[in-house]
Parts: sequence; C-alpha cells; structure tokens
Amino acid sequence: MYATAVIPALAVTIGRFYITESANWLVDRGATDRAQRAATRLLVRKPQYPSNIELPQRAAPAAEGKHQKQGFADLFAPQNRRATIFASVPWFLQDLGTYGIGIFTPTILAATIGGPVEHVRSLSDLIADGIAAAKGSALITMLLIVGIIFAVLLADRVGRVSLQVLGFCGCAAGLLLASFSFYVTGGTKTVLIFAGFMLFNFMTNLGPNAQTYLLAGEVFPTAIRGKGAGFAAAVGKIGAVMTAFLFPILLASIGTTALLYILVVTSILGAIITWMFRIETTGLKLDDIGREPSLGPQNLTTNASP
Repeated sequence: MYATAVIPALAVTIGRFYITESANWLVDRGATDRAQRAATRLLVRKPQYPSNIELPQRAAPAAEGKHQKQGFADLFAPQNRRATIFASVPWFLQDLGTYGIGIFTPTILAATIGGPVEHVRSLSDLIADGIAAAKGSALITMLLIVGIIFAVLLADRVGRVSLQVLGFCGCAAGLLLASFSFYVTGGTKTVLIFAGFMLFNFMTNLGPNAQTYLLAGEVFPTAIRGKGAGFAAAVGKIGAVMTAFLFPILLASIGTTALLYILVVTSILGAIITWMFRIETTGLKLDDIGREPSLGPQNLTTNASP
C-alpha cells in the first residue's frame, strides 16, 4: 500500500524539472530577463495575449543589502516568524484530526454502532462487517466533496482566516457531537455518530483542510515563499504520520470517546492559533507581502481592498 505512492511521487519529481519558474521569484532576485521569459512561457495562448510581456526592473536583493540566497533559517527570522507559525502549526493540528478521522472512520464506526453481525463467527461475518463500515464511511466522506466546493466559492468572498477559524470550530462541534453517541443507544446513537462525522468532514474541507494550502503559499515574502510553503506542508505531514501510527494505539488504550475529546481540543487550539497569528491575504498582491513595513505579514490581519 505504501509502495504504490512511489509511482505518482516519481512522476511529480520528474515533472518538477519542467515546470515554469515563478516570474515573481525571479523578479525579486533581480533576474528580470529570466522572469520575462518565464512569464511568456506561462502565458502561451492562441491567439497570444498579451503579445508583449514587460516586467518592471527591480534591484537584486544583494544590492538592497539583503542576502542573495535565503535558507530555511530565514523562516524563523523575526520578520517571518509569525508567518511560519501561522502556516505550520494549524496545518499540523488540522492533519491530526483530518487524517485520523479519514483513515479510521470504518474502525470508529465499528466501535460505536457496530456492523450487521453482532458476533463475528466466520470470515464471511468479518467481511460483512467490513462492507457495512465501508458503506458508512463512503456516506460520511461525501461531505468532503461538498466542503471543498464551498471552500472554492467562499475563499475570496469570506476570507481565508475566517473560513479557517470557522472550520476548526465546526470540526470541534462535529467531533463533540459524535462523542455524545457513546451515551445513548439505538437510532439516536447512529444519528449522532453520522451527523458528527459528516459535520466534521464538511467543516474541515470548508476550513483548515483547504485554507492551510492557500495560506501557506501566500503569507510568506516572495523570496522565501517556496521554502515557507514546503516547511508548513512538512510540519502538517508530521501530524498526518503521527496520526496513522498512533491512532490505533490510542483507540485501543484510551478508547474512542477520549480520543474524540482530544481531537476536539486540538481543533479548538487550531482555531485559537489561527486567530492569534492571523495574516489575511485576501485581496492583496503577493509581491507586496513582506516588502514594506506597512504591508509586512505581522500587519496583514484584516482584509484589504484589491
């Protein structure tokens, strides 16, 4: 199962060598000629428009007294630290819940509402239980699609930060609702667990699961945007890997209810950190982020008009 991921990873790695370089990044480094060629390659159309691409000249960073090459250490410099925390920590907290619920939904469903076979006596009984759990998981997972559609429609209207905070709060509410299923029986138990998980899936894709991708690629200055987005994604995947390996252990040791309560806390913490370190990028030009003190990431906490 893990090995199958190698094939698309190799395809992406090879494709990276043929992707057009960011014209914004090249301009920021003073390589205007290369930036114009990159922009021209990116904007190939039939009929061609615009026919002639001219980018503004900008002094190279070395001429401005800056380092020619910036490394990962620059992500933790005072002027970038807020953006690094804002892009990385909520992504980590979001992946704890999203991957945990996503991977182990059938397991949790089996632990809460069970399958059609009360006592597994044979392989066929085990398969029947697995099919029932898979069907329930598929129904719940459908809300991920609905959530991402709403995220696409609302990201530029409502704002990334607002959606991420709302999404984290909605995730906490959904998990809390699901946890109540352990205190009731019958049809109410089933309704609570399905409603809770469906609310969670909708809100996670409306909010943090979608917005962390957007924000990580927007909150950093152009010179280190690639490093910042990559670092944030890596931190998020640490949470995903931790979930994949620790979730079964925690399910067996502390039980489903306690585990859901932990994820409620991590979702609330995600909302709090998002708000404390918020950097709203909706309506802003990416090249303005971090270039002037008045437009630095630490000051971008409200929507700006386009």
